[in-house]
Amino acid sequence: MKKKLILVAALGLLSAFAFAQEESADAPQSKFDFSASISLGTDVLPTATLGKSEAWTRLGFQPDFSFGKIGLGLDLSLRFKLYPTNDQAIEVYGGDWIPNYEGNGKSFFDVYLPKFLYVRYGVKGEDSLFAKLGSIDDLSLGDGFIMSEYSNMRFMPETRIFGLDLGLDGQLFNFPYAGFELLTGNLAAFDVMGGRVYGRPLVDTSLPILKGLQVGATAVVDRDPYRYADKSGATPLAVYGGDLYLPILTGKVFPLAAFSDLAFEPANKSMGAMVGAGGRLISFITYGAQLRLLEDGFIPSYFDANYDIYRADKYDSMQEATDGSFYAGWYGSLGLSLLEDKIVFRTSLDGPFKLAPVASSASQADYPHAKAILRFGKGLVGGFFADASYEKYFIGRQSPFFSDLVDPTDAVIGMALNYQTGASVITLNYSAKWDSGSDSFVVTSSLEASMQL
Repeated sequence: MKKKLILVAALGLLSAFAFAQEESADAPQSKFDFSASISLGTDVLPTATLGKSEAWTRLGFQPDFSFGKIGLGLDLSLRFKLYPTNDQAIEVYGGDWIPNYEGNGKSFFDVYLPKFLYVRYGVKGEDSLFAKLGSIDDLSLGDGFIMSEYSNMRFMPETRIFGLDLGLDGQLFNFPYAGFELLTGNLAAFDVMGGRVYGRPLVDTSLPILKGLQVGATAVVDRDPYRYADKSGATPLAVYGGDLYLPILTGKVFPLAAFSDLAFEPANKSMGAMVGAGGRLISFITYGAQLRLLEDGFIPSYFDANYDIYRADKYDSMQEATDGSFYAGWYGSLGLSLLEDKIVFRTSLDGPFKLAPVASSASQADYPHAKAILRFGKGLVGGFFADASYEKYFIGRQSPFFSDLVDPTDAVIGMALNYQTGASVITLNYSAKWDSGSDSFVVTSSLEASMQL
């Protein structure tokens, strides 16, 4: 009951903020829009039997409403099998609509909150007040040294999770000295929760660069590290720290910012620090670099894009003894953003300035880690558009660096390939996630045809 009251209060407060802001906007700019899509496809989902999967036909209806900065999308999908047995005409997948279906442990909110595909207000980085609820793949706090691009979408299409990212800058009330951001990966469980508060202590000075200085504090907690693992006995795990962020150059052509972080992981009494810079060159080249000083056992960006997949493994590595020594680490990123972000490519690589451990280690920070994403937008090649990603952990643990980099072991691979003709879109989704428990991939995929109304 307490969780329900907190959830209702949070949504009510958000709605009040949103509508108050919308009422103050210029009325002619507010416009109501409605659209919807109908889809028919196939989802291949893993089963309780290791290495087995089942194909379910999915019929979906996704209405979409928008009014000014406010948007709402629903996902009313039904998965079923026709004639699964000789004496049964149809079998409906109850996990989409029935709480605790076949003992899967899902509550009322686990099942019905994800029927909201998204709820949004404003845009992060552009509006003083923004909120995004639903499926989110870019939950970051500050410059990402604690939480970087955390995603609650790693179990789709099997399971959709409903999260929240809410931010308020004091500039909304002509008070530019402070702001905050709050988030949770799952509003039904409140398992991964975090926030950042920041101040601009020099905003009133006449110094052109120091006016934008931000001093921030971040904390993130996982109340249930074994939530997606067949284990029990984990205690809550927290990471917290402070940061400085200084925009040196502004504008769209050559933006540049410098930043620094100090973070603590009490689970194994380790700490880490970094200084870095990042920005763009001639509008379309993105880059970033960091130098890190890390204590043995500390994991930078602990809550990363694939945290939900590896959260139990990370928690277990935090229980291992550390020797208290420090070592230097590094991070670098480089990317391209062309044709108004219709083509986006970004790659990053990070690791320690030390040799790989002689004995195999379970800590991700002991090995290099790589990530690459590619986005190919609409309108470039006929009706084709696509997204792809590849993230590799523990590079060098199994074999030399370059051969291990392309070995899919300990990797997470994703792809969405689309073809649009008129109002119809055919979509192929594919995801392969390495499961360290079984030393094999968990593969999910879906194929659907949808029509925009």
